[in-house]
Parts: sequence; structure tokens; C-alpha cells
Amino acid sequence: MDTIAVTGRFDLTDAQWAVLEPLLPTAKRPARPSLWTKRQLIDGMRWRVRVGAPWRDVPVEYGSWSAVYALFRRWQRDGTWRQIVTALQCLADAAGRISWDVSVDSTIARAHQHAAGARKKGICRLNHQVGSCRSRRIMGWDVHGAG
Repeated sequence: MDTIAVTGRFDLTDAQWAVLEPLLPTAKRPARPSLWTKRQLIDGMRWRVRVGAPWRDVPVEYGSWSAVYALFRRWQRDGTWRQIVTALQCLADAAGRISWDVSVDSTIARAHQHAAGARKKGICRLNHQVGSCRSRRIMGWDVHGAG
């Protein structure tokens, strides 16, 4: 079955696909041909990640949502995505498109909400026993014979 080329606004361009296609894994054994091209499925993954929609909302022009998800998950589990990103970074670095300068701004570093006023090691305050001479009286009367 012939598939219709998808040319959405955010889909991969021909130049981008020409760079990405050689990095994709090839089939290890002969299998039934897919109804959708890898380009359609990858564009479906990109659509889903960009929009933030559930997998079931992937438009049908990218293939069935289950096929898009299955390919995404399979490549995630076997490390294919990591290999693709590493290869793309190497290509971009060789072309001088990546600046590896790192800048850390400490104004955004915040302590956890429970960090303020936490007991520190070595600083222990002894609690006063109830009824000792150092504790102050809360009530103005004495209760005799209670209990």
C-alpha cells in the first residue's frame, strides 16, 4: 500500500531526514513490510512530544498511535535514541555548531523547604521537665489531687 507523504509545518524537512536516515537502525531479519514509513512514525513521535498529547491522540497521517508508540518504546529500551543523539551531536560538533560552554547561575539554587530550622548535629537542647522550677506556669491555679 502506498503511503501519502506528510508535509506538516513541524515535520522533518528533506535535509533533516537526509542526515537522520543513515543513523537509523536497519532490520536484522526479514519481516513483513510496515504500513507506515519510519519518517511518518518519527514525525508522529515528534508531534506527540511537541504537543504533549496522549499517544492515542497522534493523528492518523503519522500512522497508528500504537505503531508510533511501539517504535518509540522499542528504541528507548534498546538504546537507539541515545545512539542517534550521540551521533547527531558528533556531526554538529564536527561542523562547529555546538558550543560546549557551560554557565551555572547560583541564583536559582534553592534549599529544600525542610532545610530551614532543621536540627543540626551536635546542637541539642535539653527539654525542661514538666513541674521543674525552670518551667513557667501556664495556668494560674494549682490542681491538687488530680489523677
